[in-house]
Amino acid sequence: VSISIFHNPRCSKSRQSLDILEKNGVNTKVILYLQYPPSASELKKILNKLKMSPLDIVRKGESRFKELAISLESISEEELITLMVENPILIERPIIFDENRAVIGRPPENTLNLIDC
Repeated sequence: VSISIFHNPRCSKSRQSLDILEKNGVNTKVILYLQYPPSASELKKILNKLKMSPLDIVRKGESRFKELAISLESISEEELITLMVENPILIERPIIFDENRAVIGRPPENTLNLIDC
């Protein structure tokens, strides 16, 4: 089973989650999502695996979010997905996923939920 991680090397939680995968010998595909953002359809698939809405994974505290002056009351889910694809810094990190499941590595120990022991 191959596991992928939306990784930001500058994020301690992302580094810790990747470390957990590596220590457990998991074949991991590291996706530097800030440089290579997911498409809208990829992000929707991940949201389905997470069983979350776009609102659940948008980083509302991010300075870019504030710069954009987004009104969460009036934005649609589609618009929010587009916004995250265009501004990947707004996507919560790290997201660890396989073919069927996904978790957010906050705390990093959530990563263990994807590893079949």
